[in-house]
Amino acid sequence: MSDQSYVVAIIDDDDILREALAGLLAANEYEVELYDSAESFLASVADSRANCLLVDIHLAGICGIQLGQGLAKAGFRYPIIYMTGSTDEGLRWRAMQAGCVAFLTKPFTPPALDEALSAARRRSLS
Repeated sequence: MSDQSYVVAIIDDDDILREALAGLLAANEYEVELYDSAESFLASVADSRANCLLVDIHLAGICGIQLGQGLAKAGFRYPIIYMTGSTDEGLRWRAMQAGCVAFLTKPFTPPALDEALSAARRRSLS
């Protein structure tokens, strides 16, 4: 871990998963910000300290991919890790086209999440 903390914004409408991910990341010395929707993140984006986003694709309202595309158009350059319970390869392709650093299919393992976060950290440094 570097001297500067790395903040991950978790954006997922599943309360249990969001809290479980927060606990896992906190145990691995990440700071976390929790949001239950894309809209709640957007309402706080100016105050967010996030270095990367861990976003569920299937959110009510604005979906995860739309959120990422909108943030990019607005000039935000967050490394984004998308997660979904879907095995649809077309969805994976859309996420990759939207510029995500990793795509996780639920349920995913802690090592898979760690690898995705490492990719996000590398992207943050470039």
